[in-house]
Amino acid sequence: MEINEIIKEKYGIPRFPEKTSEAMAYVPFQQNDPKTYTPVQGFASGTMYPSLNKPFYGSKCGGNLD
Repeated sequence: MEINEIIKEKYGIPRFPEKTSEAMAYVPFQQNDPKTYTPVQGFASGTMYPSLNKPFYGSKCGGNLD
């Protein structure tokens, strides 16, 4: 049984809400014992999960909007 099914069965909540908005961000549950940062790295990054660490670099990505 997949983690999504286990969560829905045990807690009665789906992975995502039934009605989602295009303007809202939804982050699914972390799965398969994900790697985590140390507390200091997590605080500095704003997340404990390296896979969710998506810093914004502005013009370093090719745009000139800074």
